[in-house]
Formats: sequence, structure tokens, C-alpha cells
Amino acid sequence: MILCLVFSSAGFASGTEQSLFLVQPGDLLFQDLNGDSFFEAVARVTQGYNGAVLTHVGIVAQNAEGKTVVLEALQEGVTATPLENFLNRSFDQEGNPKVLVGRLKRQYQHLIDSALIEAFAREGKPYNHLFDIENEDAYYCSELVYVCFRNANRGVPLFELKPMTFVDPDTGEIFPVWKDYFAGFEAEVPEGKPGLNPGGISRSPVLEIIHNYGVPAGWKEDKVF
Repeated sequence: MILCLVFSSAGFASGTEQSLFLVQPGDLLFQDLNGDSFFEAVARVTQGYNGAVLTHVGIVAQNAEGKTVVLEALQEGVTATPLENFLNRSFDQEGNPKVLVGRLKRQYQHLIDSALIEAFAREGKPYNHLFDIENEDAYYCSELVYVCFRNANRGVPLFELKPMTFVDPDTGEIFPVWKDYFAGFEAEVPEGKPGLNPGGISRSPVLEIIHNYGVPAGWKEDKVF
């Protein structure tokens, strides 16, 4: 299951200033966005690291001005979003960003520079509304991560594709919100087609989750950093 139906936002939350943690280029930021029916549907069929509900992901980078940005695929397309804007989208009950930080294990970190070149080269590309992993003229959030690191790894995928599902596990039927969504594009629901999602990427064996800014939904409280 995948979802990246998020619009960019502006501003900066004071709570983010309280953390001394510093991200590095190539880190993956996994986000639990405050839900509507789309996010609720995703939460029902996916699980992220330590049980977290994670519906969006982006790649940390530095732009030409030396500013820290997050390269991400939004409804507006592939965008380099200032880090503080990314962190300012969704908060837990304590006012902290519902964001986890994943870092590639040491043996894969040599891929980061090439992956970031790939990501910046896609800035401005449109959003992949139909979640078709074979369409590399448009991107959804997890696809951007997948393609950039695959290309950096000489065409060998770093993150695993799996069959997508849009089915409510309680009813065995496709969630109505997804039926309506794809009907709007006059397309079939791509049930079972290959894809990937932020939750699945967060559990990849090539990553270590090294920090949580806040507490995403589903987070198991016994896990601390």
C-alpha cells in the first residue's frame, strides 16, 4: 500500500528547535501525517518501524545554497522542501513532529551522493497519481526513494517492491475512498501491482531508524532512542 497525498506547507514549529539531533544528507524522513480517510485507509493495511503509522517519506539533502532540504514527491510534484517546513506538518500530543529518521547502514552509504544527484535531477517532475512504478516520468514519495537509490546502485534495487493492496482487511473489499480516487482518473485500482510504501521502507534491512522527533500513531512506547 502506498500514499503520498500531501501538499507542501510553510512555517516552523518551535518544538523542532528543542532537538539537538542533526540530520545528514541521505537520511530518510518518515512522516505520520494527520489523517483523513486516505490516511486511515493506509494505516489499516501498512505498518512501519516499531508499529508506527507512516504515510510519507522524503530524502534529506543540501541545496546549492547549503540549506538543508527534503526532496519529496508531493501532489505538486517533486519538490525540495526546507527541513523546517517538512517537520512543521504534523505533530504529536506534545507538539513534536511525528517524524522518524532512517539512516543507511554503513555498507550502503557510498550510494548517497549518487542518489541525491538522481533526486535533484527529478525536481519539478509531476506526481505519479496512479502509483505506477514503471512510470518514471512521474513519482510518488516512495517511488522517488526507490528509483534514486536503485539508479545509484547501478540498477540493483536497494528497497524491495511488493504487491500493493488497497483492500480493507475487515471486509475483504477495496476501500471506497480508493475506488473513488482511481475512478476520478478513469483507472482501475492497481491491486496486487508492484510498489512500495513508507512503512515498508522504514522496516528495510538496509536502514537503521536512529531518531524520532515525536511519537507517530501506533508507536510502541517501550522503544526509545
